[in-house]
Amino acid sequence: MKYVIVIPDGCADEPQQSLDGLTPLQAAKLPAMDRLAAEGTVGTANNTPSEYPAGSEVANLCLLGYDPHQYFTGRAPLEAAAQGIKLDQRDWAIRCNLVTITDQTMIDFTADHVSTEEADALLKSAQEALQSPAGREAYGDIVDCLSFVTGVSYRNLLIFRGSEAMPAPFSPETRSTAPHDLTDLPVTDAFPRGPGSDLLVRLMSDSADLFADHPVNAARVEAGLKPVTHLWLWGLGGAPDLPTFQQRYDVRGAMITAVDLLRGIAALAGWERIEVEGATGYLDTDYAGKGAAAVQALADYDVVCVHIEAPDEASHEGRVEAKIEALEHIDQHIVAPLHDALRDQGPYRMLVLPDHPTFCRTKKHTHGVVPLVIAGEGINADAAKTFDEVAAAESDLSFPKGWDMMDHFMGRS
Repeated sequence: MKYVIVIPDGCADEPQQSLDGLTPLQAAKLPAMDRLAAEGTVGTANNTPSEYPAGSEVANLCLLGYDPHQYFTGRAPLEAAAQGIKLDQRDWAIRCNLVTITDQTMIDFTADHVSTEEADALLKSAQEALQSPAGREAYGDIVDCLSFVTGVSYRNLLIFRGSEAMPAPFSPETRSTAPHDLTDLPVTDAFPRGPGSDLLVRLMSDSADLFADHPVNAARVEAGLKPVTHLWLWGLGGAPDLPTFQQRYDVRGAMITAVDLLRGIAALAGWERIEVEGATGYLDTDYAGKGAAAVQALADYDVVCVHIEAPDEASHEGRVEAKIEALEHIDQHIVAPLHDALRDQGPYRMLVLPDHPTFCRTKKHTHGVVPLVIAGEGINADAAKTFDEVAAAESDLSFPKGWDMMDHFMGRS
């Protein structure tokens, strides 16, 4: 049996006035997803428990069958795993966005999609400032515990290496806010709170002076791009401990994604990670390249998971038409060829399921159920003919605890 999971990140939405009351999923032309719906069954899952932020970190753990109450420690540790960074029990990982804040408002949580090279130069300057005599005088010996790690574009990390002599000041009660939930909103009341937050807030505030006259920003402003004004620290946590997918289901898996968060979950789940040239984690990603790589991976793996960030990025920018376009590319270049390949090779099950809703109106992740469709071996067709929020809401198939869905998809319940 082969299993395929397609995750169109953040594609669930609300009715749009500009679409005459349709959601982007309803308005998009999605023949491949609709064929899955006609041949299989649609339903809903809640991957965003109300006691957690409605973020991709919790939602994707839930989607892949991991109860966040048991396994979630924070977003940053998952992204550290993507970079092969091992966290010991006294260590903490902290997500470090490079952002643009003007007049205490989050103008752009990506800093105009700052390049990885620019991010690396800025973070090296931040590290040098910490290690300088002035930095040591201001922060003390704790600077020896802190190291910035360049990721991709605006998505980076700060690692705290704790010890018995210098334990981390953070705890599970330390609270932070995702910058993508602050788009066009004031940041004044959104800084970290709780144990260790004074260190995080100080680093964030000091970065403004450090970056103000940085050569990277001078070049960006001259090129008409937004400057990187601040570090934004959030999503911190300690070392996670997940059972692998093979331990749970006795199958070998592979993940195709351009996002470190999903790479990290895949690493912790024991899946291989297949990198696709041209996969950007944005609207310009190589959809066809991802689809072709997934079809090829079916020969070597029992489970192939394809994650596409583009619908979520369109939502964060409030671009309804771009979201529809991304969904149609996913349908044409990923869902359709994968379904055809599965039908030609033997027994299979295929699942399409976003992690969480992301509303174009608010430009934010949102709690609530998302639609799903499952087709293949042992799945009886229901009355649904389309894959969208309305058709899914009419189904009896529901997973209020999203982490229960994977057992159903894998035939274990």
